[in-house]
Amino acid sequence: MDKLETRSGLPEALRVLVRQYPRDIWESHRNFDALTRFWLERHMMFRRILERVTGETQQFLDGNRDARGFARDTVRLTGGLLNELHGHHQVEDMHYFPTLAGLEKRLEPGFELLDADHHALDGHLQAMADDTNAMLQAITQGDGHDEAGRVEARLERFAQFLDRHLIDEEELVIPVILHHAPRF
Repeated sequence: MDKLETRSGLPEALRVLVRQYPRDIWESHRNFDALTRFWLERHMMFRRILERVTGETQQFLDGNRDARGFARDTVRLTGGLLNELHGHHQVEDMHYFPTLAGLEKRLEPGFELLDADHHALDGHLQAMADDTNAMLQAITQGDGHDEAGRVEARLERFAQFLDRHLIDEEELVIPVILHHAPRF
């Protein structure tokens, strides 16, 4: 199975419904509902929070953020991102993915792929939490710029993995929803 860290998109065999239901028709499709819109908005929220955390970290490294305000905002933003992603993935793994895989048996390997992504992302989330905590500790003890540099590098890598996962997840899940119109 294609690993998240090296994948450049969904394998062709899993793109069968996204070819039938391309992204540019999703919102105008009759089976695109409020829950689907909410789910996509959650994905966009994750991307935006990650961009903001990365931007705040860069500002701190550039000397344009005071350490105390940066630390306060980092705790709030990063903690929120980690908690929200974890909860989001739990709901998907326990409820949405099994339901959708049951509706579209030929795409079961895709939902297994997304589940494997969640496990891979858990490791990245833990590493981000560890690096962030080390940075916050260093800031309370004086500087923290070296640690902030490590956090920035971690955020950039994580953003790539998360975006790859979110795009693939959207391209698998939304076409199944449009095709089968399940009610959750």
